[in-house]
Amino acid sequence: MNKARFSIASVMIAFILLIPPKGVFNAHAQAAKAADPDHPDIAIIGSEIEGMYLARAAADEGLSVVVLDPRPKPGGQLLEGEMLFLDEPLGDKGQVLLQGRVKELFDGFKSGKIRKLSEFRAYYDKLTKGIPIVSGVTLTGVDIRQQPDATGRFVESVSYRTKDGRDKTVYPRYVVENTDFAALTSRLGLRRIPGMETIFRTPDGSNDYMAASLMLKFKNVDWSAFQREVMRLDKGKREQKYGSETHVNGTFTWGFGKVGAGYNSGSDEWFLRGLNTVNQRGGEVLINALLVYGVDPSNEESVRQAVEEGKRQTLRIRDYLRQTLPGWSKAEINGYPDYLYIRDFDRYETEYVLQGTDLMSGRMFWDNVSIGGYEIDLQGTKSSKWGSRKGNPDKYGMPLRSFQAKSFRNVIVAGKNVGASAVAYGSARIQAQTALAAESIGIILGQINGKYMLDEMTPARMKALQDYIRSKYRITLTGGNAVNKITGLTEDQRRAFNQGQLVIP
Repeated sequence: MNKARFSIASVMIAFILLIPPKGVFNAHAQAAKAADPDHPDIAIIGSEIEGMYLARAAADEGLSVVVLDPRPKPGGQLLEGEMLFLDEPLGDKGQVLLQGRVKELFDGFKSGKIRKLSEFRAYYDKLTKGIPIVSGVTLTGVDIRQQPDATGRFVESVSYRTKDGRDKTVYPRYVVENTDFAALTSRLGLRRIPGMETIFRTPDGSNDYMAASLMLKFKNVDWSAFQREVMRLDKGKREQKYGSETHVNGTFTWGFGKVGAGYNSGSDEWFLRGLNTVNQRGGEVLINALLVYGVDPSNEESVRQAVEEGKRQTLRIRDYLRQTLPGWSKAEINGYPDYLYIRDFDRYETEYVLQGTDLMSGRMFWDNVSIGGYEIDLQGTKSSKWGSRKGNPDKYGMPLRSFQAKSFRNVIVAGKNVGASAVAYGSARIQAQTALAAESIGIILGQINGKYMLDEMTPARMKALQDYIRSKYRITLTGGNAVNKITGLTEDQRRAFNQGQLVIP
C-alpha cells in the first residue's frame, strides 16, 4: 500500500480512538474514495441485474461504485442462468407499470429485438459499462461496528479473496446485498424472514423454499405449426388436451399444465410444470418449466449436481415434447445454462417487511421507491409441487425501508433480497419492480451524497427526492391510486391471508 495512505491497522486504531458522530461514520472512506478504489461510495456484492440498476444510477449521479461478485462470471440469473423469460407487472386494467431503465429491456423483449442470450448480454454490458466488476471473489470477513450512541450498526469494511488468491479489503460508504444466496446479509446476525415452510408445512419444520429452475433451450421448433395446431382447437378441446388456460401466440405460450403433469422425471426432486415458453426467433425457444427442489445456492456442489442432472432431464424432456407437441418433432437441444434460476432463498429482516395485505390493499408508502403489480404466485415446493396463487393485487408501493437491512445504517438489499413475507414475496420478487426500486435508490444515494445518511430519511426529504426523480428521470413514485381488494376482510381473515392460509379470488 502507498505510504501516503493509512494501513488497515492504523485505520482500525484511528476508528477506535476517534469514533465519528452519527451520520459521518466511515469518514476515511469518503475522503479517500476519489483516489483509492478500495474506498468506494458503494460496494455491491453480486452482479444480479437488479443491483446493476442501482450501480448505473449511482454512477450516473457521480458516485464511485465497485461490484464484488462471488459468481465466476457476471450476470447471475439473467446471463449465467439464462432466465430470459421476463414477467411484466401490470395493473388491474392492464396498465403497464414499467418505469425507468428496465423499461428499455422489456420494450426490446416484447418487440423481439432482445430474445437471445447474446442480445441480453449486449444490454447488460451497456448497463454496466464503466462499472468495475470483480468476478470470482470469496468473502472472507465483514467488519461490523456499532454507533457510539447505539443508534445502529454499520458495515465498516468487507474483506475478500480474489480468484487468483489475493486478499483485499474494501471500505464502502454503503454496501449492497445483490446475490441470490445472501452472501452478505447471512453474515450480519439478522433474523431470517420465515419462508415457504410457514405456508406449506415441512414434516420436520425445516426451512423451505420455492423450487429453482433449469431453463430448457431448444432449436428446430416450427413455431408457426405449433401455434396453428394448438390454437385451431376450440377453448374446451384445447384445455381438455393441454390443460387450463393454454394459449399460444406469436411470441409466448402459457398453460400446458397437462403436458407438464404428463412428464415422468423419475425423481421426487424434479418436476415439469406448465410450459412458459418464449419464441426466440429462427426456431429457437426457451422454456421456464423444469423445477428442482432442495438446491442450496450457497453451496457450489449442490448447484453443480442440479445442473448436471438438469441436463439429463432436458434430454428426456426433448424426447417427450417431440411426441407430445405439434411442430416439435425435429426439436433439438440448443445448449445448457451454466447456472440455475434461483427463485427463493434466505432473506433477512429489513426495516419494513412487506405483507400480503399491503399488496392486496394497494398500499402506497411515503418512502416509495417502486410501484409494483403482479399476482401473488407461490411456486411449488417439494411438499406442494404445484404451489399456489393467493391473490392478484392491482398495484402497490414498495418502500425504501423494505430495502434497508434492519438496524444497519449502511446496508441495502437488492432484487430478490427484498424484505417481504413469504406470501408477499410471491409478487414482490418480480425482477422489473425490484429493478425500479434499485434504480431509485441509486439516484437517492447520489442526491444525498454526504448530506445525511439513508436511515435519516424523513417524509419531507423523501418527497423532494421523489420530485427530483420524476422531473429528471420521468419515474413516478407517488400517487398511483390502487384498488383495495381486502376491504371486506375481518382482522382474522387478514391475519390468515398474511400467513398463507387464505386465497382471495
